Amino acid sequence: MKNLLALLGALTLVAAVAGAAGLVLFLKRGVSARAEPWAMEAWVARELRHFAVPYEERTRENPLVPTDAVVAAGRAHFADHCAACHGNDGRGQTAFGKGLYPPPPDMRGPTTQGLSDGELFWIIRNGVRFTGMPAFGEGPVEEDEETWPLVQFIRHLPEQTPEELEQMKALNPVSREELEEQARIERFLAGEEEAPAEPARGHKH
Repeated sequence: MKNLLALLGALTLVAAVAGAAGLVLFLKRGVSARAEPWAMEAWVARELRHFAVPYEERTRENPLVPTDAVVAAGRAHFADHCAACHGNDGRGQTAFGKGLYPPPPDMRGPTTQGLSDGELFWIIRNGVRFTGMPAFGEGPVEEDEETWPLVQFIRHLPEQTPEELEQMKALNPVSREELEEQARIERFLAGEEEAPAEPARGHKH
């Protein structure tokens, strides 16, 4: 009993010291999303995420076989809904991705590929608190026809080809400015409008 109490006391002390050190570093660094997460912080976040997914969800099996059609469906959905933050290649090196804290993981690596299909499915549907990962799931799990193909595409990311990346570019969302620019170009090619003005050179303030 004494040994147990001593162990609990030591763990409490370690937790208190770690919490105090974390608070000091947090106050020193502020709440900027530009900071790189500490290694310990990233490890704790991964462990908490793992245990936050219910066991029955972690062990859920993907009912879809990764056929070309299934992976293609997941690729199209990923390009339209996920690539803004994760990038078409899953590396997370996008303007949105780099601005998030914590930043999106490289989905081709072990941090993501080491998750079970059930974990990936649950995370896509429910999101992750205190990150930029939103919840996309709607309706009963049994009627979800979009998330399982996404899981199969994520599994495919390490083998993604340059041709697939080119296909995804055509499926990425287009901003209003890009649509307007494309319309101007089409009007110019049709002889209905003068050539678009060259962008001004020099510094802008």
